[in-house]
Amino acid sequence: MSRPIRGPAWSRSSRIAPVPPDAPTIDYRQLLESERRQLQSELSELGFGESGGLDYDPNFADSSQVTAERGEAGVLAGQLRETLDEVALAITRLENGTYGTCEVCGVAIAPARLEAMPATRFCINHANRT
Repeated sequence: MSRPIRGPAWSRSSRIAPVPPDAPTIDYRQLLESERRQLQSELSELGFGESGGLDYDPNFADSSQVTAERGEAGVLAGQLRETLDEVALAITRLENGTYGTCEVCGVAIAPARLEAMPATRFCINHANRT
C-alpha cells in the first residue's frame, strides 16, 4: 500500500519552518531598516525630498526634455514609494507577530525568500498569483 505524497514535514505539523541548529540567524528588522534607508536615499537622489514632491530649480529653463525627465523621475519615485510602503507594512507585521506568514494561505514563508525579499507578503506558491 503506497502512502500519500505530502509536502515537507514542517508544512503539515506547524505553520513555522524549523530552523536548523547550524543556520545563521537572520535579523529581518535590520534587513527591512536597511532597505528603507536605501529607498529613502534613492528618493532623495531623484530630487524627491521629505516634502514628497520633486525638488528642482525654478529658474531652470523648462523644455520638453526637462518635462520628460520629470515625468520619468515621477514614475520611478512612485515605484520607490510603493516599495517603501511595503517595507513599512513588513515592519508593522514584524512588530505584531505576523511577519513571515503568507497573506493568502497562512503558511510560513521560507527564510531564504524572506532574506532575498524581506518585505514580501506571499509564499513562493502565491507570489505570482496576486
